[in-house]
Amino acid sequence: MNDELIDSLRIDRQRSSERSSGGVVASVIGIALVLLGVAAAVWWWLQPGVPEVQIVQAESVEAGERAAVASVLDASGYVVARRQATVAAEVTGKLIEVNVEEGQRVEQGDVLARLDDATEQAQLGLALAQVSASRSALAETAARLENARRTLVRQRDLRARELTSQAEVDLAETEVDSLAARLANQREQVGVAESQVAVQRQRLDELTIRAPFSGVVIARAAQAGEMVSPISAGGGFTRTGICTIVDMDSLEIEVDVNEAYIDRVSADQPVVATLDAYPDLEIPARVKAVVPAADRQKATVRVRVAFVERDPRVLPEMGISVRFLDSEPGDSPSAEAETRRLPAVPASAVIQRAGRDYVYRLADERVELRAVRLGARDGNRVLVVAGISAGDRVVEDPAGLELEDGDRARAVQN
Repeated sequence: MNDELIDSLRIDRQRSSERSSGGVVASVIGIALVLLGVAAAVWWWLQPGVPEVQIVQAESVEAGERAAVASVLDASGYVVARRQATVAAEVTGKLIEVNVEEGQRVEQGDVLARLDDATEQAQLGLALAQVSASRSALAETAARLENARRTLVRQRDLRARELTSQAEVDLAETEVDSLAARLANQREQVGVAESQVAVQRQRLDELTIRAPFSGVVIARAAQAGEMVSPISAGGGFTRTGICTIVDMDSLEIEVDVNEAYIDRVSADQPVVATLDAYPDLEIPARVKAVVPAADRQKATVRVRVAFVERDPRVLPEMGISVRFLDSEPGDSPSAEAETRRLPAVPASAVIQRAGRDYVYRLADERVELRAVRLGARDGNRVLVVAGISAGDRVVEDPAGLELEDGDRARAVQN
């Protein structure tokens, strides 16, 4: 029994060695797995993430004939009036009457305002009186001259019969010559007095301000009782303008086109204009002129666009967008039928590179840079004539993303 108890207390060296070696292997494997996990986490952290992009689907919308025509260039500008005038008085004076209001239609020659004319009326009366006095003196001198001529005839008859001296004849001739000269002088004075009357009438007419051309009053700057002057006066109490008139028939569009794209614009080119205030209103227009000078600071060239049809909703200084078309709407008989329904995408989805329009189309989690030809704008959307189809998914706002053709992207439906 004692031998058995002693044997049970004996340590088995071989089994202990096997257990120790197994624990070391397990520890090494565990440490290796931890290191691999840390390395994978570090690798994943260092790898660039797949960007998330807002995606919109190109919708199929019905497009008219003009909307289906592709544009070669889109730009924005302002409506300006080629004929506009701020009407002012020719002389300094006090307004006693203003006959216009904003929005009122006036015709050429209509009286817009009147200045106080009391002094000029008095001076005109004085000039007329001077004319009357000059004419009376002229009539008196003419009568005296006629009498002097009859006296000269009698003196010459008496001298022929030797009933008077030659001195009396010479005296009568001198009187005739003197009165003739005085008569001529008084005639000149009558002319001067009449000219003075004309000057006074002109001054009086200057106190009546008339419309220089037909148009619409867009601003009224003065009221009755205020002082007006053709030149600016100190103190701020004198007006220099009474109202501003615009000839609505002279409205046109001014657009600053980047000089890199000016070769796409030519005179008489068809244009479709859309007012920012009325995005659904398309107004036909044509290029009137390309100003032959560039702006060095902005690197742009000014283009003047004339409206083909006058629309009363077009007002001066309105913001407006224009599409320069590559052809006249309706030139192709089948164009309308082929492009009756067109895909539409948000305008923010379109970007420009090297003067061309592009969108990013997403397919199989990769973006594809697609060149497109644009049609008309429909509110915040733009029609696409060629390049994508209805139902295609495009990146909504790629301008702020660093995307390249073929990049991976994760779609976030808008």
